[in-house]
Formats: sequence, structure tokens, C-alpha cells
Amino acid sequence: MPRLSDSMEEGTVLKWLVEVGGEVKRGAPLAEIETDKANMTYESDADGVLVEVLAEEGQTLPVGEVIARIGEQGEA
Repeated sequence: MPRLSDSMEEGTVLKWLVEVGGEVKRGAPLAEIETDKANMTYESDADGVLVEVLAEEGQTLPVGEVIARIGEQGEA
């Protein structure tokens, strides 16, 4: 879970904006995340393909927890 504000301790994935297998670009919207103060859009920090979603919509996780994997096309 990315830290989207200084006071953020955990976040809830509201909606994935890219499906598994979808191409992502650095800086493109990847997911909507609810923090303690606001709903924010998390932007991808890498180019590639969304290989795996590890945090389902509605799931709350602490900051630092992995929520998804971005890799290369064909990676499982």
C-alpha cells in the first residue's frame, strides 16, 4: 500500500482502474484508494503489464504492503 499522505497508516482499495493483463504506463492511474482523509488515485510507478492484483477491492492494508505486481507481458 503506497503512502499517499504524511499521516496515512493504512488504505482501502476502492477500485482497480486496470485489469490484470492490462498495460500500464508510469504515472497512469492504477487504482482508487481511500485514506483516513480522502479518496485518492494511485498512479503506477512503472511501465509494464499488471501481472497480479494482491489486494482486492474493499480490502484495507497497512502502508508498505504489496497491493499488485507489474511485470512484462507473459509473466505469471
